[in-house]
Amino acid sequence: MARYTGPRSKISRRFGAPLFDDEKVLERRPTPPGVHGAKRQRKKSDYGLALAEKQKLKFMYGVLEKQFRRYFDIALRRRGVTGETLLQLLEQRLDNMVYRFGFATSRRGARQMVTHGHILVNGTKVDIVSYSCRQGDVIEVRNTVKSRQMATIALEARSLAEVSEWLTLEKEEFKGTVARIPTRDEIAPIVNERLVVELCSR
Repeated sequence: MARYTGPRSKISRRFGAPLFDDEKVLERRPTPPGVHGAKRQRKKSDYGLALAEKQKLKFMYGVLEKQFRRYFDIALRRRGVTGETLLQLLEQRLDNMVYRFGFATSRRGARQMVTHGHILVNGTKVDIVSYSCRQGDVIEVRNTVKSRQMATIALEARSLAEVSEWLTLEKEEFKGTVARIPTRDEIAPIVNERLVVELCSR
């Protein structure tokens, strides 16, 4: 499956947000990339602001335009607030779930774990990163030395990070359960999804 493979630190600096789970890059160099990055203070148009929010969301969850449009179309057809539904669909991706449980230190690492077959969903190996998890699904790290070793390193590195209330983690068993679908406040997005909806609805 296609994915963004370019420089990540430049993207985070461009948007001023830790889109790739690396906040240190913004602490070291908070200005936009480029020789004149610190001097760039152009005022963006409404379209530019909305486009930036959309790009941030895509980079954050590791989806490209075609796949993002598909998520938006699904959210548009469902009942409820379109923006919140869109965020929920992205949060329910298997690679994001692996990251949320702490089995990987980043979504990029979680994606690799899934594609390499280290993750089980309800006892069955699933290697599709875009697999949509549902309430009650059990996500588990395979019981192999390599799989458990990778998860152990990640869990130790993220030991201070709290697991979201909508998830239930059994750390000793390398297993987590999706207790329910998260609300917008629980997702705590770093983007303004309302602008994204307005842009994609044009």
